[in-house]
Amino acid sequence: MNKKEQVLLNFRDVFNKLAWLNKMKMEDRLKEYKPSEAHCLEYIGQNADANVTRLASSFYMTRGAISKLTKKLLEKKLIDSYQKPDNKKEIYFRLTAQGKAIYKIHAELHQEFQERDKAVFEQITEEQFDSMLRFMEKYSKHLDAEIKKKVRLK
Repeated sequence: MNKKEQVLLNFRDVFNKLAWLNKMKMEDRLKEYKPSEAHCLEYIGQNADANVTRLASSFYMTRGAISKLTKKLLEKKLIDSYQKPDNKKEIYFRLTAQGKAIYKIHAELHQEFQERDKAVFEQITEEQFDSMLRFMEKYSKHLDAEIKKKVRLK
């Protein structure tokens, strides 16, 4: 196995371990909510004027899938929809009080995860972080370009 394959395999392995560890805590504290719902609330809580198009782009999902997801969140009274006075065409979302409570639990869980993993990240030098970030940025841009090619082909 070459180094590129090792990096990709290790990246996938670390991601899967992280997802497995985090999933148990998330399911325990957010029993009634699917991960997609919690992450959608997170996006709406962190981004002003969130709408279907922006959510779809952020999650690499179709607008139809996001419409179904936001409909469920509206039914559960976790988000409200609104329109701007100068733009009656576009529908935006914001968190309700109940949505903010779920958002807060989700944020607390992420903080717990960061505390759990702190020992590893404290050992990383600035140069190592910079190198990893450069790699992730290059790889992410490459994947963005590949996604654009696929979208154009449809």
